[in-house]
Amino acid sequence: MAHNVSFDLDHVIHELGHYLPAQAPLKDFVHHNTLHAFQHLPFHQALQMATENFGYKGYWGLDKFRELYHQKKINRLIFERVIIEHKGPDQLAYWSNLLLHNPVQEYPEPKVGQIRKLWRTAYKLNLDKEVHQVLFRLVSAYLDQGIAIWKFPLEGKGLLAGIRTLEKNSFSTFIKSERARNLLFEKSTRLVDLLHLLVGKEKWFAHYLFDQQFAHPGWSGMVAVLEHQEKSLLDKRKVTLHDLIFLECILEIDALDRRRGEKWSSLAPVIPENLSPFLEPPKTSEWFEIHRLWQEAMEWSYYDQVIKGLQLSHASDFKKEASFQAMFCIDDRSCSIRRYVERFAPDAQTFGTAGFFNLPFYFQPEHGKFMTKVCPAPVTPAHVIKESESKIRHEKDPHFSKHSKGIFGGWAISQTMGFWSALKLAKSIFFPSETPAMVSSFKHMDPKGKLSVACTNPEHKHHGLQVGFTVEEMANAMEGLLKSIGLVKDFAPLVYVISHGASSVNNTHYAGYDCGACSGRSGSVNARVAAAIGNNMAVRELLAGRGLVIPESTQFIGGLHDTTRDEMEFYDEEELSETNKILHERNVQTFEIALDYNAKERSRRFHTIDSRQKAKKIHEQVKKRALSLFVTRPEWNHATNALCVVGKRENNRHLFLDKRAFLNSYDHTIDPEGQYLFGILKAVAPVCGGINLEYYFSKVDNDRLGAGSKLPHNVMGLIGVANGMDGDLRTGLPLQMVNIHDPLRILITVEHYPDILLKTIQTHDATYEWFVNDWVKLVCIHPDSKQAFVFNEGEFVEYQPITSHIAAIDNLDAVLESSAENLPVYLIA
Repeated sequence: MAHNVSFDLDHVIHELGHYLPAQAPLKDFVHHNTLHAFQHLPFHQALQMATENFGYKGYWGLDKFRELYHQKKINRLIFERVIIEHKGPDQLAYWSNLLLHNPVQEYPEPKVGQIRKLWRTAYKLNLDKEVHQVLFRLVSAYLDQGIAIWKFPLEGKGLLAGIRTLEKNSFSTFIKSERARNLLFEKSTRLVDLLHLLVGKEKWFAHYLFDQQFAHPGWSGMVAVLEHQEKSLLDKRKVTLHDLIFLECILEIDALDRRRGEKWSSLAPVIPENLSPFLEPPKTSEWFEIHRLWQEAMEWSYYDQVIKGLQLSHASDFKKEASFQAMFCIDDRSCSIRRYVERFAPDAQTFGTAGFFNLPFYFQPEHGKFMTKVCPAPVTPAHVIKESESKIRHEKDPHFSKHSKGIFGGWAISQTMGFWSALKLAKSIFFPSETPAMVSSFKHMDPKGKLSVACTNPEHKHHGLQVGFTVEEMANAMEGLLKSIGLVKDFAPLVYVISHGASSVNNTHYAGYDCGACSGRSGSVNARVAAAIGNNMAVRELLAGRGLVIPESTQFIGGLHDTTRDEMEFYDEEELSETNKILHERNVQTFEIALDYNAKERSRRFHTIDSRQKAKKIHEQVKKRALSLFVTRPEWNHATNALCVVGKRENNRHLFLDKRAFLNSYDHTIDPEGQYLFGILKAVAPVCGGINLEYYFSKVDNDRLGAGSKLPHNVMGLIGVANGMDGDLRTGLPLQMVNIHDPLRILITVEHYPDILLKTIQTHDATYEWFVNDWVKLVCIHPDSKQAFVFNEGEFVEYQPITSHIAAIDNLDAVLESSAENLPVYLIA
């Protein structure tokens, strides 16, 4: 079956992989821009192209926008300003009428699926129903990471080799058609040969492949990711998108042969010649323009308040000596805990930085089989930190043993332990407690174990990685960390390095709750290593030679904040001097009170808790939520995120930002040319921007760009979730992670001079793309005049807020007790 081929199959498969979802397996779940394939386009143009081609919903519906307008959550003056800026003052009445009164229309029908649906009209056959169940089960079994009882026949040669082995050696086969079996086993069969049988004309091959693979973007996207990130699987599998498509085409031919015998031919004769071209640039559309203007009006109604608030800085109020200093992750969940630490210790200083604390490395637990990466996902570390003298071993549950899944073992266990399990399950509903199934950030590392922080022999390698850091490397990392956040003088007796993680017993997306800067892991090891480096006298000597003097009386101490349970633990406390031990005991009391109130603030979003109770009592209830099987949302993670503030804490400490802000400390006076700022923005744009956009798209289209409700989710092969046993993998975020989220693009504000900021973002094309194409919004706050400048179409333009007054709030607790809604920006004492 030879065909002369002019069709560029490799190019189409590469392009297909680019547009498919790029979500990694659950253990490496890290937030990213869901529509990354369109990021080279301006934001609104990209949304139109994605909608027209793939059927995604890129905006809230008109009904929702109009509801917010009538509730005055979209400011009327902002609404009019947006229309005037985009359409001109003479068009204000016309476009206002369209936005407010134009009839609501459905989203346009997408181009994807247009050819594939012709199987139904031409042959009255639903190929998806015929093929998907078998395809999904085969791919899931092949990629399985430990759930399956029987292992797929693996020969190290890939998916098709395993399928052929399975077909040859099985008593019952899943491919019934003789022709399909011959095509599978014939080594000379090419994918283009199968496409000629199914489609006929090469001009439609690319469109057909997009139709086919976007009928199940979850599995196809996972295969496309694993083809280039084989290390994402602990039990590695060789798999390619080409092989997946080949297998699906074989299954389609088999289904057609079984159902229609010889009474079918390719689709070419029934494909309309005037079929719309795929992935062509979008044309001007009034429908999309209406949604664009509404989106901008909604976003700037919030941005305007933030900008006005940042211009009301009270930096002069924070010149006193610090009782202690604490570094937190920039994570938006640290926004509120930092506010409470400062409330109950007004003379304390808090800082925000990426939660891997400028230390990229792998962590090798003593009793763990695999290393874990605890730094940003794009970074490839050259170092490993090894654990020793660890006493922690994860508990085992007999229900999770392989014997419980066998015929005889399963029967025996169900007849004995099964009854006891039912009683335990009933008890856990009313009296939640820790179980071996619980994921806890505190178990990531043994706090009493030893870590190989200092490199004693650079020549000795562990899997090709240097064990620990040299003194020079440690000094460079600590210098970069301290200078980037502006902590270079006036050190307090105690400097806390506090990482974060989460706990859960009912959350398949648990990696998304841990630290994104640590590749979806707890940051406990990073905090402990950073503190050890800060206390290293050889490191301090090097830093002193560079003009960064840390007093001998100052000690660093690492810690971990469990954001679900609102608990903290601290590491190596025995290393503190007697004086600092006393100070630390006092500070721990401050942290405990702050944690109580942080839990109380979070509880206003939990319908099962009365937020008017005492903070300590509420905190106990919040802890139990993390252990409860029936709780689908023990915490809200990044829900409601909308802001990233890069600047000195004293310039935003006066604002209540309602846990919506990533806070990155930065002092422009230490970095006049923006060198450290470049490092911050290079991380902030993709990390905070990626988090924000995944929440945005999972909110506006939870069916296609999100994972739907988590209640029917089943874990497939330990790599993803699907609805039921035979569904496609669900990508994006479950409804229970986003249903309080407002879909706003993130606003990044930076304290520096506009010319320096412009030069900084233009240094790196990939970073600049985020800003110039409006996937994130950027505002520069002039450090001297406090004048705001909006980055628009490649330049900074002066911005005058419409908001004239930010309300001051005297009793924040009362406000929080009275509302579960997103709150406006307030001034706080």
